[in-house]
Amino acid sequence: MIARIPLFPPGSEVNHRGHLVIDGCDTVDLAAEFGTPLYLFDESALRARCREFKDEFGGRYPGTLVAYSCKAFLTRAMLLLVSEEGLGLDVVSGGELSVAQSVRFPMERVYFAGNNKSPDEIRQALDLGIGRLVVDNFHELEMVGKLARDTGRKADVLLRITPGVDPHTHRHIVTGNVDSKFGIPLVQGEKAVAAAMSLPGVNLHGLHFHLGSLITEVEPYQQALETVLGLAAKMKSEQGLDLEELDVGGGFGVQYTLDSPAPPISAFAEAIALGVTDGCRQLGLDRPRLVVEPGRSLVARAGVALYTIGVVKDIPGVRRYVSVDGGMADNIRPALYGARHEAVVAGKMTEEQTEKVTIAGKLCESGDILIRDIDLAPVSPGDIIAVAGCGAYCIPESMNYNAFCRPAVVMVADGKARLVRRRETIEDLMRCDVV
Repeated sequence: MIARIPLFPPGSEVNHRGHLVIDGCDTVDLAAEFGTPLYLFDESALRARCREFKDEFGGRYPGTLVAYSCKAFLTRAMLLLVSEEGLGLDVVSGGELSVAQSVRFPMERVYFAGNNKSPDEIRQALDLGIGRLVVDNFHELEMVGKLARDTGRKADVLLRITPGVDPHTHRHIVTGNVDSKFGIPLVQGEKAVAAAMSLPGVNLHGLHFHLGSLITEVEPYQQALETVLGLAAKMKSEQGLDLEELDVGGGFGVQYTLDSPAPPISAFAEAIALGVTDGCRQLGLDRPRLVVEPGRSLVARAGVALYTIGVVKDIPGVRRYVSVDGGMADNIRPALYGARHEAVVAGKMTEEQTEKVTIAGKLCESGDILIRDIDLAPVSPGDIIAVAGCGAYCIPESMNYNAFCRPAVVMVADGKARLVRRRETIEDLMRCDVV
């Protein structure tokens, strides 16, 4: 019971009613007020995490830009918070860029990555004057150069290099290995730098790499830095490349379960800052501006999913299924790549966890299992289940399978909750249909 509290947002506690409380808000009361499934985000935890990233990296490597990778969780309220905290923004689509534009996010702090940007997306980025286009391949490089010339602009770019480093994470979330749809292979890096520097419509400011997600070791970053800085040094000698910026991506691991600890952000910051500083000194490079792109590691722990239990099904000698009113439509991670979460019965925090159950979703798929074989307090229909670590990717990857309406999202702070995304309705689902 209490052992799982640390996986919920910092400061979570149990009140006199035996209910889980997050930033002063009783989760059982939130479920009653807003309905379930419900996703809540602890605003204080989000702001504290933004500041932790800035302090840990900036304290070791002054001038570091922390750019939030908004694919992890995107709402206008979240982008306003990120902007207020002075972070940059990593986007991967014209849609994400448009949301940023809608809240007047400072465009000079926006970085646009992605492996297959359309001409319209590139024009949009150029028109808005974003900070950097992260060029992913040779086709895109030519397209950026042409569109920049046609519009009379200069495109400020980074080249994304795949360094061929194994980050030791799930194969579905690896991005920096040789066989990847992302980035320019290292063996073609010299050719790419030369091509970018020859294009009159392109300002090449530096290099970018991204290794993957849920990385729990610092060694992959150290290996990638050695490789990419080596390329930069060679290109300085042969092409006159001035490495103004180095973007090392994100992918910093987070703890989802009690038995899967992850290093603190300070460990990643120390390894990366030292790797860049020492590498540049040894290779005779000026220290570039450092950019990091946390996504999951910034928002995962701040988010909690609340569900209401419906059917409880016992199969004697086999399993006890506890079905909730959400599932893979709002959190596909367990079905997609076996992700695990911890959970509690939000209204029974002081009761012993005496029942081993499997929490099942309501979607019409046998694979719609949220958590298999978890010990909970005795459950009954109507109880509220709170699932920890749901701040990253759950909402962005949610869907309408079985005509499921995406859940509402609230932000909580100092005992108050505000709706930042209303629950979808059936009318929303049919709005795009043409009869």
